[in-house]
Amino acid sequence: MKDEFELVKGCRAGNNEARKGLYTLYSKRLLAVCYRYTGDMDVAHDILHDGFIKIFKSISKFDYRGNGSLGLWMGRIMANLSLDYLQRKKKMQELIVQEEELPDVIDLPEKELYEGISDEQLMLFVTELPAGYRTVFNLYVFEEKTHKEIAAMLSINEHSSTSQLYRAKCMLAKRIKEYISNEEK
Repeated sequence: MKDEFELVKGCRAGNNEARKGLYTLYSKRLLAVCYRYTGDMDVAHDILHDGFIKIFKSISKFDYRGNGSLGLWMGRIMANLSLDYLQRKKKMQELIVQEEELPDVIDLPEKELYEGISDEQLMLFVTELPAGYRTVFNLYVFEEKTHKEIAAMLSINEHSSTSQLYRAKCMLAKRIKEYISNEEK
């Protein structure tokens, strides 16, 4: 397997084997990023495809200069394309939730109880969140954005970002408790 530098150099030279190598090296991880945001595997595959086209064009134009992690740079591209998709499809309207639609406030289960849940199962729970909750949760937890940055990105106020994150955590906690209860039976 070639290292990242060699793959980037090959991509800039138009080498299809280098492009294939870069795709093979990162596609699963980047597909997971797309799926986390969209919650739809078919859409995630479409975004992954479009994202790699953008990545290959950007590498060829020297937009990626080798500063910082290649994986993080490509992950940002996929996250941005996923957000663009959600905005185009107007799924961001789900960010506005009426008070009567709020989930019940529940406590998180004891850490020992959910440590046995696989990462794949936890990611499935994240993808089941409503689009608005999922988007804020992903930006805050995985992209490490502040509520101020999230508010600017999504054109919402900071309070909406904090409440969406809180609601997402409540829904996840409820789902984890249900899962644990079903596993114990």
